[in-house]
Amino acid sequence: MLTGRILIVAFEGWNDATEAASGALKALTEHMSAEILEAVDPEDYYDFQFSRPVAEFDDNGQRYLAWPTTELLQANSEAIKKQPELKDVYLLLGTEPSRRWITFAAEVLEMVQDREIEHVVMLGAMLADVPHSRPVPFFKSSQNLKLQATLGVGASNYEGPVGILAVLAQAFESENIPVLSLWASVPHYVHNSSNPKAALGILNQLEILIGSRFATNELAEQAVEWEKSIDEVAEADDELASYIEQLETSRDALDSEEASGDSLARELEKYLKSRPDAPEAGKA
Repeated sequence: MLTGRILIVAFEGWNDATEAASGALKALTEHMSAEILEAVDPEDYYDFQFSRPVAEFDDNGQRYLAWPTTELLQANSEAIKKQPELKDVYLLLGTEPSRRWITFAAEVLEMVQDREIEHVVMLGAMLADVPHSRPVPFFKSSQNLKLQATLGVGASNYEGPVGILAVLAQAFESENIPVLSLWASVPHYVHNSSNPKAALGILNQLEILIGSRFATNELAEQAVEWEKSIDEVAEADDELASYIEQLETSRDALDSEEASGDSLARELEKYLKSRPDAPEAGKA
């Protein structure tokens, strides 16, 4: 279990297939009634033709523009009264920046150092050959020797295109801030909508990692409906049903053999290498 001040990170875009990672962090911001501590200037890092601002209405019915950005958040005082351990949990949530990644990483690193954060958990999700009807597979890795020993995880040996998570991880590690990467594998045949089952699985993993409990009832209900909707589609499509059955057989075989993290690491490497020009895998 991780101790001390912890930062949990997720970005919409290339690292976030079916918005599983960002969906988990958004659910966590609601649970924590999180407040914004700092945010980057959108003008510095985003191409607004690529990540467009969105017109929205506030609680008073006033129309405003919500700009793509990255925010550092923390639980509000009421949430911390209910769960004192949340005072040491910080969230970094945003849209993957379009430019100036090195400068962006330096700015985020300064935010982290100012708050003396001791561990960072990077959340990601990848499209893979996994069935929607089975538990979500996860791959954990760390380049930090102490975390490897403490959590029983291996180092990533991936080589190839990377997203902003890898850039930030390198910046943190260069300043001796240990980083754990947690990736969910999501069904590639259901890639046009968000995946609440994977988001729920990520929250469950985080509960184990940081020793806290989160309100997940709403997400659990969404996950049940999500899985049910895919079952209904498969019932009307013999080819899809047959394919899902093959995936289930393969996954059950892997699980029965207690498949090592190496197999999931290979899935992650295969996925990233297959999408060198896919800046928004979560919205493919």
